[in-house]
Amino acid sequence: MTDCLFCKIVNGDIPTELIYEDDDVVAFNDIGPQAPHHFLCIPKRHISTTNDLEAGDAETIGKLTLAASKIAKERGIADDGYRMVVNCNNHGGQTVFHIHMHVLAGRQMTWPPG
Repeated sequence: MTDCLFCKIVNGDIPTELIYEDDDVVAFNDIGPQAPHHFLCIPKRHISTTNDLEAGDAETIGKLTLAASKIAKERGIADDGYRMVVNCNNHGGQTVFHIHMHVLAGRQMTWPPG
């Protein structure tokens, strides 16, 4: 999509320091961190919301999760724990309509979230 912020990051149109990249996923630090460690894992292929996922996208979601776990281990935050969040649509808190997984760590998370 030509107007999608995250597609522009994937395509290199918006310079971003990637903390992870493979054939299907990129990850980068969140520009408005909500925890000492807050990064996003996104698929390179545009999918607007989790409502748009199809059966063939199960591997994509798995790859986001595996990337998050790998980065958490590399950053030394895996043992203390972290939260992975995927928002969907306005009431779910989604502000960029390209699915993405927030990974937050470095402090005690509370429940229920906001």
